[in-house]
Amino acid sequence: MKSTDAIPPYETSEIGTPRDYTSDRYLGYFEVGEYQNMARTIIEKYLNAERLARMQILPHGYIVEIPIQITPDIVRNLAEENIGVYQVIRFAKTEAPPE
Repeated sequence: MKSTDAIPPYETSEIGTPRDYTSDRYLGYFEVGEYQNMARTIIEKYLNAERLARMQILPHGYIVEIPIQITPDIVRNLAEENIGVYQVIRFAKTEAPPE
């Protein structure tokens, strides 16, 4: 997914990869072993009010809208609290909010 229209060009040459350091947001699913809402509390710390309002709570996890580079931080914080992470799925990039 390369584009020569982006400034700087590298911003789109690595879209959706671990090298995506853009502010683009993606839907991500975190399947966790929840205990006393600890996982939810950790994940919520990474969300502003807008994203928090759109967080989807599922029977075994959460769907959130985040920049891709936040994913490892969330997983690390969950692991530090002994919360099992059973899978992480990155879905499609979301639309940029209107300016």
